[in-house]
Amino acid sequence: MVTKTKSPILDAVHVTAQDLHRLGFIDKHKMRKFDVLCPDPIPDYHSKKIRDLREHLHLSQAVLAAILNTSISTVRKWEVGGKHPSGPSLKLLNLLDRKGLEAIL
Repeated sequence: MVTKTKSPILDAVHVTAQDLHRLGFIDKHKMRKFDVLCPDPIPDYHSKKIRDLREHLHLSQAVLAAILNTSISTVRKWEVGGKHPSGPSLKLLNLLDRKGLEAIL
């Protein structure tokens, strides 16, 4: 499930830029700029996925809370399904999931 969708206008611009890049009208450097403007949507992190990620990284709830700059009770509520991460916490969870702990520390 996706929590945030791309703007339809930015999506159309990005597809056009990809086509222009494929045809050789846009170089790799400029294409990277378009890629940064149009990031992929961040997936939803439900309670089991957060708990599995934390356990995979061998972190306690307290350490994960410190890494995400949130409270232990917030992490606990995420893991039991009482709350859902959003904003910077959601982005950091996604970064942890994709790149690992080294990307944040």
